[in-house]
Amino acid sequence: MNKYVCEFIGTFALVFFGCATVLFMRSEVGLLGVAMAFGLSVVAMAYSIGPISGAHLNPAVSLGFFVSGRMKSNDLVGYVVAQCIGGIVASAVLYVVVQGKGGGYDVAASGFAQNGWSTYSAASAFLFEAVATFLFLLVILRATAEGGAGPLAGLVIGLTLVMIHLAGIAVSGSSVNPARSLGPALFAGGAALSQLWLYIVAPCLGAAAAGLALRAGVIGTAETAAQPA
Repeated sequence: MNKYVCEFIGTFALVFFGCATVLFMRSEVGLLGVAMAFGLSVVAMAYSIGPISGAHLNPAVSLGFFVSGRMKSNDLVGYVVAQCIGGIVASAVLYVVVQGKGGGYDVAASGFAQNGWSTYSAASAFLFEAVATFLFLLVILRATAEGGAGPLAGLVIGLTLVMIHLAGIAVSGSSVNPARSLGPALFAGGAALSQLWLYIVAPCLGAAAAGLALRAGVIGTAETAAQPA
């Protein structure tokens, strides 16, 4: 299967299962359940499409690989486009599903699993997203590097995402993934669209910083035993 198709499918699955849990089951499973849904989606995709595309599922992750020297520029563009389309299509499917709710569903009133901040300031949300993505990329880049976590890398990465969601849902909605934020924001509109910039800029800055740190050899090398072809 083409690696770009894999990234589309993988990001679709992440947004579909994660956001579906927020939309349909949040009151039943709570924040822990939401965090697990996103994390387990990453684990499932890592062990299914990972051998083909690396299962980035996230434009910030691909950017981190590119900055670290482990991805070519043409692959970066292809991955980001596939990931964003996957997130948008998954959100479109969920939008159709939610409209079938008995009595209707008001997206403006009930939300659409979008990321956003209200209790905490924009500065707090930005800082959390940037720092969390930086740490997330360090885990990903080192776990998938030569001498890293090996076959356990997918599990390590998925559990790290669970931890990030548990730590930051209340602060920023915990995205660390521009594609995950983009799809729901397009359908939620309003504040979600006006706040979308943060969920693009902050994760990309954090990811780029992690890529630079590895490229400079600050925390080991950026070499990998299994990088995208």
